[in-house]
Amino acid sequence: MDILSLIGILLGLVAIFGGTVAKGSGLAALWNLAAFVIVIVGTFAAAFLQARPAVFLQAIKIIPWVFVPPRLDPEAVIERVVGWSQVARKEGLLGLESMIETEEDAFARKGLQLLVDGTEPEAIRTILEVDSQTREEFNTQAAKVYESMGVYAPTMGIIGAVMGLMAVMQNLADPSRLGAGIAAAFVATIYGIASANLFFLPVANKLKAVIHSQNAYREMIVEGIISIAEGENPRNIETKLQGYLH
Repeated sequence: MDILSLIGILLGLVAIFGGTVAKGSGLAALWNLAAFVIVIVGTFAAAFLQARPAVFLQAIKIIPWVFVPPRLDPEAVIERVVGWSQVARKEGLLGLESMIETEEDAFARKGLQLLVDGTEPEAIRTILEVDSQTREEFNTQAAKVYESMGVYAPTMGIIGAVMGLMAVMQNLADPSRLGAGIAAAFVATIYGIASANLFFLPVANKLKAVIHSQNAYREMIVEGIISIAEGENPRNIETKLQGYLH
C-alpha cells in the first residue's frame, strides 16, 4: 500500500470540503448536476476520443498501482540471478532448464528460456529490450490518458462556467436568482480545476513513476541474463547488479 497516495486523496478531500465549510458556503454548494455533466462527462468524452480502446482499458487496469504498486524486490532478483549464474557455471546453461517453470516473473522466465535455448547474448538483449520497451510504451500511453484528462478538465470547467453565466444573464430581470446562479456557474470551474490538480495529473505522474521503476527492474534482469550468457563471474554479476539499487 502506497500510504502517501492514500494520504494525498484524503487531504485533497479535506482541502475542498473543509475549505467550503470554513468559507461558510456549506457542502450543498459543491453539488450541481449540470456542472458535473459538463465537466466530468465532457472530460471522459474527450479522453474516449483521444485514446484507443486497448489503451483506455489498460488505463483502468493500472489505476490500482497508484495505491498498491506491483511489488518489486530488486535485492531478491539479484540473489536469484547470482544463483542462476552459479548453476550455469557448474552445470552449463542447460542446468537452468529446471528453474524456468519455478520462476514466477514472466519476463525473467523468458530470459531464462533464451539462455537455455543457447541464444546469442546480443540476440537475447534485443529480444528482451523490445519486450521491455513495448510494455513501457503501452503502460505510459495508459498513464497519459489521465494526464490528458488533467488538461481537458479545467477547460471543461471554464466551458461549464460560461454556460452557467449565460443562464444567469437570461435572468437579469430577477435579482434574487443572480447570486445562486453565479455560484452554481463557478462550481463547474471548481470541478475542472480540482479534479485535474487533485486527481488526474497526480495519478498520471504516480503511474509514470511506477512504470519507470518497472522498466529499471526489467533492465536489471536483462543485464543479469546477458552477463550469464557471456559467462561472467557470479561475484562480478552481483557487484554489477547492485549498482541498480542506488
